[in-house]
Amino acid sequence: MASVTVRNLPDETHRALRVLAATHGRSTEAEIRAILESAVRPEGRIKLGSPLAEIGREVGGIELEIERERTPAEPMRFE
Repeated sequence: MASVTVRNLPDETHRALRVLAATHGRSTEAEIRAILESAVRPEGRIKLGSPLAEIGREVGGIELEIERERTPAEPMRFE
């Protein structure tokens, strides 16, 4: 997992984050993660699969029959 360092954060902002975290019953770090997550990945976002699935339902659906290859793969040779 990646980590981020935030420098020069005003004291008032840090205090507000600590208070907000306490009201939500989590650590300041967990609160910052939740804020960042909701900012960059909002719940109401439309994912590509959603409109495609809706189109499929409108046309009556699609049945796919995909036959999986059952033979084992040959190991690579480095000779």
